[in-house]
Amino acid sequence: MHRARVALLGLFLVLGMSISSWLARLPSVRDALGLTTSQLGIVLLAGAIGSLIAVTMAGSLVQRFGGRTILTVGAFGIFVAFLLEGVGPTIGSVPVLAVGIFLNGAAVALTNVPQNVETAAVERRMGRAVLPQFHAAFSIGAVLGSLVGAACAWLDVPLLVQFSVTAVVVTAWRLVAIPRVVLDTHLTDHVRWDRATTTRAVRVRKAEIRAGILQPAPGTTGARAALGARRSRLGSALGAWREPRTLFIGIVVMSAALSEGSANNWLPIAVVDGFAQTEAVGAFVFGIFVTAMTLVRLFGTRLIDRYGRVAVLRASGVVSIVGLVLFGFAPTLWLAGAGVVLWGMGAALAVPLGIAAASDDPLRAAARVSVVSAFASMASLAAPPLLGLAAENVGARHALTFIVVAMIAGLVFSKHVAKIAEPEAVRTDAPDAPDAADEPDSDGVLLDRPEPTLVPDVAPAPVPVPVPVLVPAPVIDLATVVPHEKERACV
Repeated sequence: MHRARVALLGLFLVLGMSISSWLARLPSVRDALGLTTSQLGIVLLAGAIGSLIAVTMAGSLVQRFGGRTILTVGAFGIFVAFLLEGVGPTIGSVPVLAVGIFLNGAAVALTNVPQNVETAAVERRMGRAVLPQFHAAFSIGAVLGSLVGAACAWLDVPLLVQFSVTAVVVTAWRLVAIPRVVLDTHLTDHVRWDRATTTRAVRVRKAEIRAGILQPAPGTTGARAALGARRSRLGSALGAWREPRTLFIGIVVMSAALSEGSANNWLPIAVVDGFAQTEAVGAFVFGIFVTAMTLVRLFGTRLIDRYGRVAVLRASGVVSIVGLVLFGFAPTLWLAGAGVVLWGMGAALAVPLGIAAASDDPLRAAARVSVVSAFASMASLAAPPLLGLAAENVGARHALTFIVVAMIAGLVFSKHVAKIAEPEAVRTDAPDAPDAADEPDSDGVLLDRPEPTLVPDVAPAPVPVPVPVLVPAPVIDLATVVPHEKERACV
């Protein structure tokens, strides 16, 4: 588990570093191609479009091919994207640059889903909140990437050289780290479970597996369960879009992504224009925001363990709103700086909490993380032009306060991030509900939790209700009915 945690921290670190090192050279990219700021913004939309397209398919792809395969494909996609982003400005080709940006956005989104699912799996097995620490690693990587980009710009390193070296280093790091992560994102075709001592226990076990409550434990291969696993992958991924809880979590993540992303794009400009400061001061204030957010992600996990997701999310939302309003209307830069600290602290935990909530059920984690990530991509696609239009009329600093509306919506739906103790007992998206021969009987079975309620495709014919007679239930070896946690973790 320690090895998997370190490997995932490294993946988040290099992801933040690679993205930030690219963004730090945008002025050089713009000048090399002779683009205006608005034209560059249009070209950058290619990345948001690629991200939105990829993230909508990521859940199905992860469930079909597994986390290891998707992470590897994404690593090579990022490699090619960085090369194109270096070649485009070098040869003066905007289309080549746009293709590279599109591929970069798609590859990053494709790797983001399995990475977050794997971190949620590590959090479940450790029994405490650690997911925000992985996002803190991303923030630290972003700071390092900014320093690398600034140093390359100061030394006048050619874009093609910087991006080529970055592509090689990042890809090599990813290929070394990927085999070490916990692969909880793929239900293999060879679904197996231990044989129970009674026919009744076998039926209960099969019903719970098809209902998504249990992961099959090691034992003998079940061909029918394997077929059901293959057929249900696509249905499970698409069915996540019909789950109210997942959609509400998506709204929470979208509001959080809008808050964090707006600061990344507009905070330095808002400081420069709103307070007539230099670009260095604007970068320093943005550094304060990132530092506050990173520290809370590193040390705020204890608050989650103590007070729970919902309470921490609500408190974070209130702090973030207060900080943003203070920054937007503060009469002095120092008071606005205090608002930036509060804003960064409040924005730190919302996205990790949403990802953790979407990953409560390991069997559906990939599909649900894909959905909530799509909401975040929608925010990154719509926010830049809308905030840019507002900034032209009221100024960038006041335009940022408009996202308070989305942050309030995140507060309204914050209750849906509460941890669910058990995965849902009914799989409405499963294509093959258990048949009558495999359903558990209506009388009780000695299990260590309530028996799941299954919804068949066709309602069974009514049967006469007999006079209840107390009959002792057969003695069943519980170790064979409900797999141990160790067995469940091995799948």
